Amino acid sequence: MSYKPPNRAPGGAPPAGPAALRRANLSLVLRELRDHRVLSRADIAETTGLHRATVSNLMAELLERRLVREVGVRHAGSVGRPRRAVALHGAHVGALGMEINVDYIAVHGTDLSGRVLVERRIVHDAVGSGPDGSVRRLAAVAGQAVEAMRRAGATPAGIAVAVPGLVDVTRGVVTLAPNLSWHELPLAERLTSVLGPLRLPVRVDNDANLAALAEYTSGVAAGTPYLVYLTGEVGVGGGIILDGRLLRGADGFSGEVGHLQVDPHGTQCGCGRAGCWETKVGLAALVRAAMPEQAYGLPGRPVPDPGERVSDIAGGLAAGDPRMTAAVAQVGEWLGLGGSILANLFNPRVIVIGGYFASLARWLLPHAQDQLDRLVVAGPAARCRLVASTLGFGAASRGAASMVVSDVIDDPTAIIGTPPRPAPV
Repeated sequence: MSYKPPNRAPGGAPPAGPAALRRANLSLVLRELRDHRVLSRADIAETTGLHRATVSNLMAELLERRLVREVGVRHAGSVGRPRRAVALHGAHVGALGMEINVDYIAVHGTDLSGRVLVERRIVHDAVGSGPDGSVRRLAAVAGQAVEAMRRAGATPAGIAVAVPGLVDVTRGVVTLAPNLSWHELPLAERLTSVLGPLRLPVRVDNDANLAALAEYTSGVAAGTPYLVYLTGEVGVGGGIILDGRLLRGADGFSGEVGHLQVDPHGTQCGCGRAGCWETKVGLAALVRAAMPEQAYGLPGRPVPDPGERVSDIAGGLAAGDPRMTAAVAQVGEWLGLGGSILANLFNPRVIVIGGYFASLARWLLPHAQDQLDRLVVAGPAARCRLVASTLGFGAASRGAASMVVSDVIDDPTAIIGTPPRPAPV
């Protein structure tokens, strides 16, 4: 099996004609199956408005491509003919999502049906490695993940990489990632070049946007049409879902909430400004206040896994450590203050906190929710609540894998060649 990126006409639009119509109809059928899990051909015809003969014809192609599978029969009520049911399959089609952050690389590999094939997080000093070293490390980790996925019987259709910063999604260029010290880095092009023989299409997007998509599709507040997701990493970003759609902004740069100025006289941020929200609530700020001997950037100290730092703080909080308790209370108050700004701007029903915020939610949320309730202008009428993500530090890489799956569903005809059979166990 291989994946051919879809052809595009000038201006980025798909070429018109019968082939484009068929591709759109195949995509429509796959989307129905993704949303409803199991359907009969008659169900699909009814929900899409396509003629039954057209659906049967499309289904034959999807079965041949092994993107769907027969799963028995369904009965329409107590009477009526049994209907043969189908479900999304694609066990041979993989999707590799990755995230690079200040101190780690995360990987989430899945197949089209949602089976998790590989998931891991590797300690990585992105700033110390520089752009070149980080691209090489990303390529090495991607190569290992691809091999693991192939052993499980799936060949990736592509790779998507989540980055904490401004990303030109169309070109795959990281315009600015302050905490990584990256500027105008053509990450998609560079990573594709280093991957070489793998010849996989690479896409790049903002980490909070991808995590927000993961939360909206499979997280603790899945299906909530008005939702804000906050990353709790060294930096802080936001993904904003309005009316069920990701808000990208005119140039795709929305969601840089970590650089809201909340204290004009505060600490200098990695972006060069002073008093940004992430200087108050980012993991680096918490570690500096809770256990300064482990602060980021100290000379001669290795970069530990962020989970280890958070576990140490959680242990101290459980034991009643006064310094850690005070540090978390202060971060919680700043978290609620910033959250109130977002609530006043976007009126979300839920603000989902991820990363380390979720790990320490038991101690953070009471302080944050109190501030949020106090500072939201609409008061109780806004009904906005803070909830902890259940996806952990892997939310962005999970969302990145979902992006690849969406690409396949958008154009199933890009799956070409004979798919491999799963290797014997």
